[in-house]
Amino acid sequence: MRIPKCLPAIVLLLLPLSRADVRTCLCDVAVPATLEARECGLCKEAEKQPADLEFFFLRDTNPLKLHRWLALPRFHGEHPQQLTEMTPAQRTGYWSAAIAKAKAEWPADPWGIALNSTFKRSQCHIHLHIGKLIAEAEDDHFVTVDGPANIPVPKDGDGVWIHPVNGKLHVHIEKPDGELKLER
Repeated sequence: MRIPKCLPAIVLLLLPLSRADVRTCLCDVAVPATLEARECGLCKEAEKQPADLEFFFLRDTNPLKLHRWLALPRFHGEHPQQLTEMTPAQRTGYWSAAIAKAKAEWPADPWGIALNSTFKRSQCHIHLHIGKLIAEAEDDHFVTVDGPANIPVPKDGDGVWIHPVNGKLHVHIEKPDGELKLER
């Protein structure tokens, strides 16, 4: 089979479209024009929410993820926003809200919640992916915690995914793309 000479150039042009990396995000809610950038879409959605709302949920708009929800804080953080910026009470509230949504959507099925690393995220505004857990997703690299207040905070930029097991939570830390553990 002969490979066209232009194929390497096409691959290089498409590479930026296939990567998600928001480490240099320039979103600024004080400058609405900056929210038009693709990676600022969730910042723009957060601005549409009532100011007194702490957390909210959106359906994932990716047509390949029809059964997924996103959990977002109404407030903004640095660029990109990280869990480490939140107070312990805010993180507990955020995880608690996401877990309640997961339980409501999948009361009888195993659910999972994932935060992708900043290198794998396509949006500056922090968001948790909520979905049904893939059956074979479990691995041996986790810590067990009693509840949302005990979920360890990943290092800045790292990803994490959680799921319930026997009334507790398995927390898989340092996982860059935990959302891949959720059904599409």
